[in-house]
Amino acid sequence: MRLEGRVAAVTGGSRSIGRGIVEAFVREGAKVCFNGRSEEKGQQALREMGAGDRVAFVAGDVRSAADIQRLVQATVEKFGRLDIMVNNAGGITEPAPVAALSDEAWANDVQWNLTSVFYGTKHALAHMLPQKSGRIINISSVEGKMGVPGMAGYAAAKHGVNGLTKATAGEVGREGITVNAICPGLILTDAVNEGGPQTAEAMGMTFDQMVDSVFKAKTMTGELNTVEQVAELAVLLASDVGAGFTGAQLSVDSGIAPY
Repeated sequence: MRLEGRVAAVTGGSRSIGRGIVEAFVREGAKVCFNGRSEEKGQQALREMGAGDRVAFVAGDVRSAADIQRLVQATVEKFGRLDIMVNNAGGITEPAPVAALSDEAWANDVQWNLTSVFYGTKHALAHMLPQKSGRIINISSVEGKMGVPGMAGYAAAKHGVNGLTKATAGEVGREGITVNAICPGLILTDAVNEGGPQTAEAMGMTFDQMVDSVFKAKTMTGELNTVEQVAELAVLLASDVGAGFTGAQLSVDSGIAPY
């Protein structure tokens, strides 16, 4: 029960990595409010979690500052405070080489993956700064440390997340607030399995070839990581032990980007 008595907000918590983090936080004693774009998927996730009134869902789009503010406010109204903010939601809009990437896809990549993290951080700090405590955890990517062809918008945005993490950590560290980024490698979530073939096509290969030659082959272990491993690191950063980490970009990638 490493998070007993704490309250968290998680963006994009209906499935994949976000849901894994919500479930791990609840197991460790936290109360959690999460959002997602689909009311139906959010309510289904609530039913499947079976955590009763310790978990709440608020429909919303992280590309909207008002929707993220609403998530934060709903968390505070239901559970009385905000101790942990996880900026998780994001994805690849339109895998394509830079020369073929549409202006709209570029703008959405930045809004979805970077600007949303700014919104979540800003609105969380409105509650954390007065109480002089808090944990902000940004789900970045191994692409925030490197760059794979066909994923330029996503990679640029995730590099931005890492920069925002470091800058914010420097601003609020003396206020009892830590800010860190987790950088997963490829994890075969349902979202990746849905969008992966299109990403692979933009890279000139099949999905299986992308998994094997671009990701598995570059790991030190020959294996991909799991949602549970990312969630466990998020728990550590949100716990008392997490007070010793801030401004870090911690890889969960089996050694693809060992720095």
